[in-house]
Amino acid sequence: MRFGILVFPGSWSHQDFRHALADVMGFQAQEVWHKETSVTGHDCLILPGGFAHGDYLRAGAIARFSPVMSEVVRFAERGGLVLGSCNGFQILCEAGLLPGALLRNASLQYRCQWVHLRVESTATPFTAALGPGQVLRMPISHGEGRYYADPEALRRLNGEGRITFRYCAPDGAPSAEANPNGSSENIAGVCNARGNVLGLMPHPERAAESLLGSVDGRLLFEGFLARASR
Repeated sequence: MRFGILVFPGSWSHQDFRHALADVMGFQAQEVWHKETSVTGHDCLILPGGFAHGDYLRAGAIARFSPVMSEVVRFAERGGLVLGSCNGFQILCEAGLLPGALLRNASLQYRCQWVHLRVESTATPFTAALGPGQVLRMPISHGEGRYYADPEALRRLNGEGRITFRYCAPDGAPSAEANPNGSSENIAGVCNARGNVLGLMPHPERAAESLLGSVDGRLLFEGFLARASR
């Protein structure tokens, strides 16, 4: 697998993703500057966390117009795999590749903590190595992570199995206490209709080594290997 990791002015998780994918897991991983106009040669594109363009206007609003994003949209439309974490999730929503929006945390405070996620859907390449109801542990680090979609969009996401992760307690039960930002229906991650584009607020790249407290983030990328072996 060949990964392209997008880098915007203000990105800061791109190095973590490169370390996790290349140094820890042995994949090919290359950084792609936001002014590039080609993403040729990559099997999967990563939009990492950070504060792209300083999050001016709102998170992801300016990054959505970076030259590379036109290629990301075309790449996704052709079935290419795209994963956005934290700020990357925000950018994917702004670009229209995923439904909904990420609003200010309900607490109006920045949250940097470990959370538990319940796997809701395994129908994407990113969750192919996971089981329905499986509980993962990953960190979050955001001030605008409250997922919002209107009632009709939420109904459609639920009906089509496009909610991939929900915040939950360690035993897998969703609750208000386990929801760190006030997201609608405890939603932590969603995918597009084809399942090839996934956005989530937690950071899988920071849960790729036992030294850091969890290796659950690796499971999202091991899903590619599981799919390839089928």
